[in-house]
Amino acid sequence: MSPLADTAALFADRTRAAFCQALLDGRAWTAGELARHAGVTASTASEQISRLVAGGLLAEERQGRHRYVRLAGPEAAALTEALAAYDPGTPRPHTLAASGRQDAEARARTCYDHLAGRLGVDLADAMTARGLVDTASGIAVTPAGRDWLADALDYRQPTGARRPLVRTCLDWTERRSHLAGALGAALCTASLERGWVRRVGSGRAVKVTPAGSTAFGELLGVEA
Repeated sequence: MSPLADTAALFADRTRAAFCQALLDGRAWTAGELARHAGVTASTASEQISRLVAGGLLAEERQGRHRYVRLAGPEAAALTEALAAYDPGTPRPHTLAASGRQDAEARARTCYDHLAGRLGVDLADAMTARGLVDTASGIAVTPAGRDWLADALDYRQPTGARRPLVRTCLDWTERRSHLAGALGAALCTASLERGWVRRVGSGRAVKVTPAGSTAFGELLGVEA
């Protein structure tokens, strides 16, 4: 098999795909939590997790007797989100709770370590409109954008950093791009730490708080 075929084969299993999508919330999960999420037995979950770790999509962490897994990095997260975006049509859930969760994630959610959904796309549009991000040839943070990151988010890219400062990530609900990279991570981290957004339940959905509405309006002119 080619590397492409090997990676595609990992996503071809519904249980493994469900694990990767769940881990897009950016947190570490136990095997038991993933098993309950996907509705499979503990032995099945352990087997599929081992395959994903061996394939480089998940990374394993151990604390004492507990085994945690998370997405291996931004590249694994971007690949998972991009594949989800190519779904020809996401059916409506059959239960009210599932429908509410899907609607909440479409409005605002985390995508690994950055913000996604309608909120993420709106923030990306605002940063482009204000000249903080330039999309004329590819995508790059402008000098004004670097100043904004330092002033608004207290973030400065470390010298020699390997992670790109900004890149696009195809949003699976909006079918447009939101912003990832170090910029996206800094904005998401600040939003959570400063109480601009808060997590909703145990999934990926987040909700903009009154403080967040004010902050996003003042900083980027976004009505959240």
